[in-house]
Amino acid sequence: MAAKIDFRSDTVTRPTAGMIEAMMTAKVGDDVYGEDETVKELESKLAGLFNMEAGLFCPSGTMTNQIAIKCFTQPMDEVICDQTAHVYRYEGGGIAYHSMASVRLLNGTRGILTPELIEPEINEQNIHYPNSSLVVLENTVNKGGGACYNLNQIEPIHTLCNIKGLKLHLDGARIFNALIATGDQAKDYGKYFDGISICLSKGLGAPVGSVLLGSKETIQKAVKIRKAFGGGMRQAGFLAAAGIYALDHHVDRLKTDHQHALALSGALQEMSYVAGVMPVETNIVIFEVAEGFKADAIVHQLSEKGIACGTTGPKTIRLVTHLDVTPEMIDRTIEVIKNL
Repeated sequence: MAAKIDFRSDTVTRPTAGMIEAMMTAKVGDDVYGEDETVKELESKLAGLFNMEAGLFCPSGTMTNQIAIKCFTQPMDEVICDQTAHVYRYEGGGIAYHSMASVRLLNGTRGILTPELIEPEINEQNIHYPNSSLVVLENTVNKGGGACYNLNQIEPIHTLCNIKGLKLHLDGARIFNALIATGDQAKDYGKYFDGISICLSKGLGAPVGSVLLGSKETIQKAVKIRKAFGGGMRQAGFLAAAGIYALDHHVDRLKTDHQHALALSGALQEMSYVAGVMPVETNIVIFEVAEGFKADAIVHQLSEKGIACGTTGPKTIRLVTHLDVTPEMIDRTIEVIKNL
């Protein structure tokens, strides 16, 4: 039987030969002492790309998000985000645990928030209410099927936050997928956000790591929080080199992942066991199974045919395309979908 095609996530990718070569030849030092040249290069490279002052390399996107939230809140504050947000659903209750903040959950369209949704949920100053201090956006929205913000949607949210005195953080887990889809420029993001988390281990294909971007003052504070979280790494340049390689070689090719996702979506829409498919903007396909079918049963059947994917609920299934998925694999998957 042919090897299984893995659509569970874009985190399952393996380093390419070129990436491994870059990792093995990286110049390294002790990053806790601030002596790793390659880590510094990665942080500087991303800060420059997004027109922000500084960056901080961390093991995961969860850590960069949680550090940012702790930088931008105080205990008894409140974080405003969509109810599908990764920072709320998939980061182990970290907002409460690390920052002692509450969360105000909104219901955006496929996870996309607007100023009209946010403004009524900003608390007035009152001893009975938590202090609204931070808005978190996610780009792209994982549970929204890879839905993405463009800068025209972000700008008015930034303006609202400025007027109301709130910080604005971006969970940019798949930000480069969003940039490819919208045509926006990374350099234009810096003026809108107080913090941006950039994940390198999803669509870009690096094995480990995320970078938090912000002002020099924010990153100076973040370094100490990272240390307290246990995120200080030593010769981390071997990992940072993979991130640099990914930025240099794996951004433009994301459009291929988006095309693959559209092809899968088209095939699924024709199937009787599919009730509907979320609009595909990037590399995530989420579909709802029809009445009389169970999502976990379909996932099992696909697995038996060599296709790995996962459920996102009792009636929904997710497939994520990535750089380890070839056009031939997409053709084979479509054949399986049509004959399931």
